[in-house]
Amino acid sequence: MKIEWQISATDIARVKEVVDKYRNDPWVRDRHSRNLAESKPEVSKETFWQVMVSMRLTTLQESGPSGQVAKFNQTRPFPLRYELVAAAEDNAKRFIGDVLREAGLLRFSKKIPDELSANFYDLERGEWSKALEQCNRLTVLVSGEIEREVADYIDERFKGFGPKQARNVLQELGLTRYEIPVDSRLTRWLNGFGFPIRVNATALGDRDFYVFVLDGIQKLCERAGVFPCIFDMAVFVSQDRSHRVNSPALS
Repeated sequence: MKIEWQISATDIARVKEVVDKYRNDPWVRDRHSRNLAESKPEVSKETFWQVMVSMRLTTLQESGPSGQVAKFNQTRPFPLRYELVAAAEDNAKRFIGDVLREAGLLRFSKKIPDELSANFYDLERGEWSKALEQCNRLTVLVSGEIEREVADYIDERFKGFGPKQARNVLQELGLTRYEIPVDSRLTRWLNGFGFPIRVNATALGDRDFYVFVLDGIQKLCERAGVFPCIFDMAVFVSQDRSHRVNSPALS
């Protein structure tokens, strides 16, 4: 059996419309300058770890500017930066939990310390080389297939990172053009747009379904002549301008 995406002129026009409307928005322009750059800074341990923590904390909510998670992620210096977790050594799990509790993030103080400390020990025991190698494959312009390989690596390797959050990490690092996180705002837009399959967060937790939906988005963007990462940001801005905040991990 084979499924064929059929894209109409109306579909293409609606994608172009939202991108054109917000083309000059500062956030869309920032996405363009970072993610579409021909070369990008190499990813370091410190940056990768900070983005991993920040993106894991945003898993269960939209990143509103007044929320506790957003405030935590924008705190400088970052409370869970690599050097502090490394200094905790065998007590990384307890340290992460204590920091989250002190920040008032009580709902995150059990499961996430388990996951993040497990990921940290995995990296420290030899996975850093591969993790950075994989991310740094994307510091030059590569195909969508390679972007997907790197996203799958993060999804498969690290606890707490499904297909959406793996792509959140790469997008926050400014590395991806084609592989995007299909979040709640994009889901609302797709369902309102008339996407042929009803999309919801539960179904998107399945990698095969996620990739199926993402393939459809990518084909739609290709026909419209826009990069998925730009389409994604235009939809984000169009859905809720009040939720635009500084990049939680890299600002």
